Amino acid sequence: MSTGLLTCVALLGALAGFAAPRVARHFTALPVPRARKAPAGSRARKAPAGSRAGKAPAGSRAGEVAAGSRAGTVPVASGRPGGVAGSPVVARAVPSAAWGASAGAVVFAGLAAALGADPVLPVLLVLAAVGLVLALIDLACLRLPDPLVGAAALIAAVGLTGLAATSGSLGRLLGAAAGAALGFTCHVLLALLPGSRLGFGDVKLATVLGLPLGWLGGSSLTLGLVLPHLLHGVVVLALLAAGRVRRDTPLPLGPALLTGAWLAALAA
Repeated sequence: MSTGLLTCVALLGALAGFAAPRVARHFTALPVPRARKAPAGSRARKAPAGSRAGKAPAGSRAGEVAAGSRAGTVPVASGRPGGVAGSPVVARAVPSAAWGASAGAVVFAGLAAALGADPVLPVLLVLAAVGLVLALIDLACLRLPDPLVGAAALIAAVGLTGLAATSGSLGRLLGAAAGAALGFTCHVLLALLPGSRLGFGDVKLATVLGLPLGWLGGSSLTLGLVLPHLLHGVVVLALLAAGRVRRDTPLPLGPALLTGAWLAALAA
């Protein structure tokens, strides 16, 4: 691929990454609940002693959301197994648009440099744009929203089917289906292990990523299945050594799944 075209793809990635944090914030923020109106004819309850008018009592759900909003974080429900039942996971701040633009440029440029004029490149670039949003959401609040994972699945399925139909690559389409099946099987078994912290959002994402990895070939699929867990393990050990987390701290796997798939595609 020429330098000019590679630069254009990198700029396209920067634009996608610039928009990713804004999209991610729609999935990490919860609206502050509105106060219920008192029934007609009933007396309004007095505010608890020591509380100011217009503020939610300390310890209430509305108070938690308000407090989180002031601190730049919003409590959200955890969809991961192993979390404390009924306890919210506090969303971390989504990285800035500048950070997203830098990550998008690197991801897009890497794919373009590795795949060149391969017809599958546009499909992978669109998937990468969705993946950037998913990674930011998972880092912020340990969630992989079904609408975004479903959109990635639709993009991969329609894009690869179209490529197979136009190029006569039926064998590669079967490889993509096998990759999705293998990704699902491996990760659902991991999720069902006793004490596993692997969520079914991670299982769904691994299944979707198995489609393009299976299309690229067996070596890419193998790397895409193994690398995420190696990367995740290294990060966890580094955080434990630095005292940033404890052994029971829930950590996102989605970014590792996406990074591992990207590295596997670069090695295709």
